[in-house]
Amino acid sequence: MADRPPLPPFTRETAVQKVQAAEDAWNTRDPHKVALAYSEDSVWRNRDTFVTGREEIVAFLTRKWQRELDYALRKDLWAFDGNRIAVRFQYECRDADGRWSRSYGNELWEFDEHGLMTRREASINDLPIEEGERRINGPRPEAEHGRSFPLQ
Repeated sequence: MADRPPLPPFTRETAVQKVQAAEDAWNTRDPHKVALAYSEDSVWRNRDTFVTGREEIVAFLTRKWQRELDYALRKDLWAFDGNRIAVRFQYECRDADGRWSRSYGNELWEFDEHGLMTRREASINDLPIEEGERRINGPRPEAEHGRSFPLQ
């Protein structure tokens, strides 16, 4: 099994790197690429959905990005300890009818010794927005890596 650095135990610097790597991967909207960051038996709770293993992760993300069009995400480190990281995030997307929304959430992550995420718990709330209210347009520019994203 190949390591997926940075590896735990995390420092502030390596936790920030791990969060940015996750944001970058999710912004590709490539379920297969994203799933490689998770262990083969990774367990998720995403809102009211429970997912186990990479195959289910790929299926979940495929469905997600088929309905969440023009998805763009920002993640911020909230806290870290040992092999755990807590993040807050925001993403924006539109549905097939052109209605935009911004989703706010928190995630709890746990990693194995290889740097693969074994557990992800996500609590998410959605807010309808107008297209002109959008603040997240595509992946984060490299110059903004490591910066906190404002709540509003």
